[in-house]
Amino acid sequence: MVRFAETSDGVRLAYESAGTGRPGMLLVHGWCCDHTYLAPQLTHFAPRYAVVAPDLRGHGDSDRPEPRLGTYDIETLADDVLVVAEEAGLERPLIVGHSLGALVALACAARPGAVRAAVMIEPAPMFPGRHKEHLQRSVPDVAEDHDGSWRRDFAAGLLKSTDTVRRAETMATMAAVPPPIASAVLHSFARFDGGGPLERAEVPLLAITAGSGERELREHRAVTVGRTVGAGHFPQLEVPEQVNAMIDRFLAINGFGAP
Repeated sequence: MVRFAETSDGVRLAYESAGTGRPGMLLVHGWCCDHTYLAPQLTHFAPRYAVVAPDLRGHGDSDRPEPRLGTYDIETLADDVLVVAEEAGLERPLIVGHSLGALVALACAARPGAVRAAVMIEPAPMFPGRHKEHLQRSVPDVAEDHDGSWRRDFAAGLLKSTDTVRRAETMATMAAVPPPIASAVLHSFARFDGGGPLERAEVPLLAITAGSGERELREHRAVTVGRTVGAGHFPQLEVPEQVNAMIDRFLAINGFGAP
């Protein structure tokens, strides 16, 4: 059942919940996706944790406020998911984020006392450089992507999966977010610098990659890095058994679950 939480600026955020265990777990999806893009993790972890999966503002069944200064900043999205966690009764949850959601998870991890640990699955580009520059150059294209063709092409290049149904669904979902919102969110994570939050985070951190951005992450000794085999940018869907096993082990060695 879909429930709703309301932010201080009046935005209603949709979320799904399952399970009753402690600590709670918060699942945060990526850019132009929705909470169903972490469905294999919700199913896997709900028998042991209270799991909550929100739709970020502008996505899924959540409200879509007009983009204004700060409306779709990473820190605003972090505020939002913590509001959902509180509404759902999660105290200092574990947080798992994919792509854009990984940046949101990191922003939460950098806040003292907000979460217990953070897992970043295939994080969107975190550090200044050519990848962020490419994203920033793409903002005007996304703003004019009224037929969704730019985002469909973008999504097609992110999946290694031969599952044609999943590929078509992902392309359609990513094309459905209104272009002004999609471009505002893209601009926000293109200018987000993860270096500061990584230094400030005092909780266990796990990054799961398909190989991209791995070198920079390994330079931060506080981050445990794992790599999937045979997946593209959506390993939580393409190889969920690998992703779930790495999260299980990470949580176990940090005292949050059974080995």
